[in-house]
Amino acid sequence: MNDMTRPTEPSYADDDSRWAAVRNRDPRAAGCFVYAVRTTGVYCRPGAAARLPRRENVVFFDTAEQAQAAGYRPSRRKGADTAGLRARLVSQACRAIEEAQTPPTLAQLAGQAGMSAFHFHRMFKAETGLTPKAYAQASRAVRLRRDLGRAGSVTQAIYQAGFNSSSRFYDAGERMLGMRPREYRSGGRDMHIRFAVGQCSLGAILVAQSQRGVCAITLGEDPEQLVRALQDQFPQAQLVGGDAGFEKLVAQAVGLVENPSLGLGLPLDVRGTAFQERVWRALRDIPAGTTISYTQLAERIGMPRAVRAVAQACGANPVAVAIPCHRVVRRDGALSGYRWGIERKRELLRRESQ
Repeated sequence: MNDMTRPTEPSYADDDSRWAAVRNRDPRAAGCFVYAVRTTGVYCRPGAAARLPRRENVVFFDTAEQAQAAGYRPSRRKGADTAGLRARLVSQACRAIEEAQTPPTLAQLAGQAGMSAFHFHRMFKAETGLTPKAYAQASRAVRLRRDLGRAGSVTQAIYQAGFNSSSRFYDAGERMLGMRPREYRSGGRDMHIRFAVGQCSLGAILVAQSQRGVCAITLGEDPEQLVRALQDQFPQAQLVGGDAGFEKLVAQAVGLVENPSLGLGLPLDVRGTAFQERVWRALRDIPAGTTISYTQLAERIGMPRAVRAVAQACGANPVAVAIPCHRVVRRDGALSGYRWGIERKRELLRRESQ
């Protein structure tokens, strides 16, 4: 996987190189930037079949979202916006990573997409929020968690997850799982999770912390029900009531609920599928006081047709407010389902707007 690290090939970092790419309709620049035309109010991708504008009327943006935020609209000319093509190429690469026994190299992935390694790397990260290497690591972690419950031994699961040697696995396995492999295989029997229940203006709040970080922040009316849900989530772990020092963490979580724009600033221990982690990463990039639709969120992670799966990933978010899934609304702006109740979602958005 070492050859999945970022290559040193030059980029389109300045306006002169970007204009040269537009003028030459350079296909290698697809996904690297967009250019907008002041006189028409539209933006295009480099390599588009649009008529070449005058240089003094052109302004460059790193992403289509930035161009749209500046008031430009996508060109309707055929081939002007290759977002669909980029999404397909990235989706194919994701499947190749997920299905391969040994993770493909960056050069192999770029070759399949017909692009240079540098531009494929940049396009993949822009579409998913992860580098190819990070996506491969997340995919490997998902496979490892699955195979530890199915394989005849830990060693067998190690090789099924794509590790070439047990030594390489033990360098990264505990970080992937949050515990030792044998503990995970036994259902987290030796895992210690501290927790406490407090009160905030939105009702009861439960905060739980593993050895790695905050693993749950949940809201509800009934404190006992929140504790039972934590037990169901970690059935084999040893749950320990938090001491006086733990109350500081609970206070920070309460403060986050009272003013969700502050941010938690604590290490999180949230592990999901590679797809869920992409969605959760994108959620943390939504600024406080703003909302986006599920469709827009799906587009941001390069999966425009996966709107329902994106909504399901939002619903699986284990840490209320810290991963702000309350900032996602329906396309018409109406509030949709929220794991901790629509009224709590409405109140969180009202607080952020102030």
